[in-house]
Amino acid sequence: MSFLFGSRSNKTFKPKKNIPEGTHQYDLMRQAAATLGSGNLRLAVMLPEGEDLNEWVAVNTVDFFNQINMLFGTITEFCTEDSCPLMSAGPKYEYHWADGQTVKKPIKCSAPKYIDYLMTWVQDQLDDETLFPSKIGVPFPRHFNTIAKTILKRLFRVYAHIYHQHFAEVVQLGEEAHLNTSFKHFIFFVQEFNLIDKRELAPLNELIDKLATGGSHTHHSALHHPTHGDRQSTDSTGHISSLPAR
Repeated sequence: MSFLFGSRSNKTFKPKKNIPEGTHQYDLMRQAAATLGSGNLRLAVMLPEGEDLNEWVAVNTVDFFNQINMLFGTITEFCTEDSCPLMSAGPKYEYHWADGQTVKKPIKCSAPKYIDYLMTWVQDQLDDETLFPSKIGVPFPRHFNTIAKTILKRLFRVYAHIYHQHFAEVVQLGEEAHLNTSFKHFIFFVQEFNLIDKRELAPLNELIDKLATGGSHTHHSALHHPTHGDRQSTDSTGHISSLPAR
């Protein structure tokens, strides 16, 4: 279940991650869903009074995974090895995959393969009870904030790819309202708790600025599409390096 999409039975890219009923995190999820129903996303992302920040970040991270899972699931037929031979966000940004464990040196791969690696990796983190404990009384690891930041940084890249490479298909499918609302919710959340470095958000800077100034209806024209200059590649650690434009 997702805060924004409710019980919609959309095709998903990976299995949905469910928070067990009867847990405090499940109650938090229901509270968040109710707040989102008010339509005030700035208010909805704020830490509820008396709640633990790690639990709040964990619950929302699971939900963003589910949202992106559903959104990408709707356009998988358009994101193929042929149509997207590189994982990019417009002509200026290219992402190479590395998880620091099984793939230590960043590798260049197609968008569908990169996103498969990414979503599988995120799923593994969310399923690890030592990283995302769901039982009452089990503490979060000391480095939880770093883990959450890495997950959210990588999930952002799926939004960036969809907006730059597949927005026309999203519109064709009538899913642009869901995409726009989901991304706005995501951005407001990571801004509220400073969870993604501004450099990482660069591929969608113009869109983010529009959201910040109250733009409610997003057009693809809000995105910047440079035709000249350097292409940039971001590895798993978030370092940005310039590559010759080609």
